[in-house]
Amino acid sequence: MKIEILGTGCTKCKALEEATKQAVAQSGKFAQIEKVEDIMKIMEYNVMSTPGLVIDGKVVSTGKLLSVAEIIDLIKSQYL
Repeated sequence: MKIEILGTGCTKCKALEEATKQAVAQSGKFAQIEKVEDIMKIMEYNVMSTPGLVIDGKVVSTGKLLSVAEIIDLIKSQYL
C-alpha cells in the first residue's frame, strides 16, 4: 500500500503526515508513506485544496485534517 500526503508544508499538512504515520502503525498494515510537496504533482491529482490524502493512487480526502481513527478507517476500507 502506498499512501501519499499532498501539501506544501503548511501546519495542517504536517499534522496529517503525523496522523497518517500513527494510523499506519496502529492499523498493523504495511504502507509506504510519501509526502508530496511539488505543486505540479499535487495538481496531477486534481487536488485544489490541501492537505490531500491519496491511497494507492486514489484521492480519499482533500482540504481537511483527518483524525487518526478516520485514516485507519480509510486504510481498512482499501482491503475490502
